[in-house]
Amino acid sequence: MLVGGEGTRLQPLTFTTPKQMLPVAEVTVIERVLSRLAAHGVTEAVLSLGYQPDAFLTAFPEDRAEGVALSYAIDPEPLDTAGAVGFSARAAGVEETFVVVNGDVLTDQDLGALVEFHRTRGAEATIALTEVANPSAFGVVAVCDEGRVEAFVEKPAPGTEPSNLINAGTYVLEPSVLDRIPEGPSSIERQVFPSMVSDACLYASASSAYWIDVGTPTTYLRAQLDLLDGVRLVPPAPDAQDTGDHIWTLGTPLVDGDVVGPSLIGDAAYVAADARVERSVIGAGARVEPGAVVRGSVLLPGALVKASAIVEDSVVGERAIVGEGTRLSALSVIGGGTNVDAQQALVGARLS
Repeated sequence: MLVGGEGTRLQPLTFTTPKQMLPVAEVTVIERVLSRLAAHGVTEAVLSLGYQPDAFLTAFPEDRAEGVALSYAIDPEPLDTAGAVGFSARAAGVEETFVVVNGDVLTDQDLGALVEFHRTRGAEATIALTEVANPSAFGVVAVCDEGRVEAFVEKPAPGTEPSNLINAGTYVLEPSVLDRIPEGPSSIERQVFPSMVSDACLYASASSAYWIDVGTPTTYLRAQLDLLDGVRLVPPAPDAQDTGDHIWTLGTPLVDGDVVGPSLIGDAAYVAADARVERSVIGAGARVEPGAVVRGSVLLPGALVKASAIVEDSVVGERAIVGEGTRLSALSVIGGGTNVDAQQALVGARLS
């Protein structure tokens, strides 16, 4: 699992927390990815670490999460995607077919079906694909009828894309792919996959299952609202209890104010009398004071929204404070531990 990036697109949240350790509806991204892998029979995973590796080591002191045994490969330098795959697989002594996943992708794609597709085609490498409306920001793939990749173009200019199918960040690889990856930094998207197209040994399989890359504020917020809205047809968090009208709770929050579903209120969170929460995630221990409104937003654990403040379509980081009477809107993102002054009007702000 590739989890070594700095998460620059999600700053300022990632100044204090690696992207994969951020919660999505009170469950960290990495635990959601590992849970999906475990559901498809994965029992061992190597985490390819780079940025803030101690956060992962501390989070999983028994080297196990979601029933998956964990080992770690800490990149000695930024290695890019192929370099990280090569370094991690060699460190783990991989000698059989293996799966690579991007640690910032949440998906319901059928991993078992992808592995079976790979084996029946006799592929050296197979890429999971998903269809998007605007593929130019991704690695775009064109395939023939039997699934062999005919073109792989990383982030093509708008209007030049060979298809609407993009690299979904899950790969099934044979150990021989490691021979194509040199020591040091290299890109699997820009170097390894294009060379395999020339050798006619790269295949790809598309899926219409849910897929989202949570690496931007827009998609990070959307992934949580998708869970609230029932897009993925599962409770927003595994242990969440539906108290009625699609209002979900974890543990024992204290709710004296109004909560409008779909919403998720975390353990020990507090919604004061005369406060209002609508279609939002209120993280564990977060507080919404009297007269405050949180709408279409996420408060990470320990965040505080003071009296009469309004948080709309925004994300407030762990232990951050939104001052009294302040208004956040238009996907404002407040970094962990940040104190926003009272009586501000912030539109699309990024504060740390």
